[in-house]
Amino acid sequence: MIIVGETIVSEDLLEVCFSCDLKKCLGNCCVEGDAGAPLTEEETEILQAIYPSVRPYLSHQNIQAIAQQGVYVKDFEGDLTTPLVGDKQCVYVYYDEDNIARCTIEKAYFNGYINFRKPISCHLYPIRISKNNGFDAVNYHKWPICDPARKHGKKLNIPVYKFTKDALIRKYGEKWYEEFESIARGSFRGEL
Repeated sequence: MIIVGETIVSEDLLEVCFSCDLKKCLGNCCVEGDAGAPLTEEETEILQAIYPSVRPYLSHQNIQAIAQQGVYVKDFEGDLTTPLVGDKQCVYVYYDEDNIARCTIEKAYFNGYINFRKPISCHLYPIRISKNNGFDAVNYHKWPICDPARKHGKKLNIPVYKFTKDALIRKYGEKWYEEFESIARGSFRGEL
């Protein structure tokens, strides 16, 4: 484990290679699982505010699911998450011309309609964060549907922390990332 500020970071972020290969996985991380994407309290308020800008990108079925459940829900463990359609895909999913699951929130962001890219848990994936004795535990989440991403990442030699650089900076800031990257470079020289 690596301690950076108020975080305890798994060495898996240095050792595991990862780079999404959407043509092989088809974005199934947005479709599979037993709950929607984890959300913060602040993100639930953001989703309420941006929903009118995201709604035009949603299918009728997804709009109906949001009408019934809301723009966010509490899952079976009491955690805030995005709702699901038919206990399967996130309500914010749409399918592109290649049948790849994509995010309508991110689409509205890239089209310039909102300034919120997507929930941080989605942006950080395959990293998951949990609280541990006042620290954020920053861990790599291994999921079989991401086997193509591990193969692709290994081929390109991209460790998890580099793949998620923008998301880690969004979550913890440039200074945190620079400190972590400095530690990462040292570890590759056997200094850690």
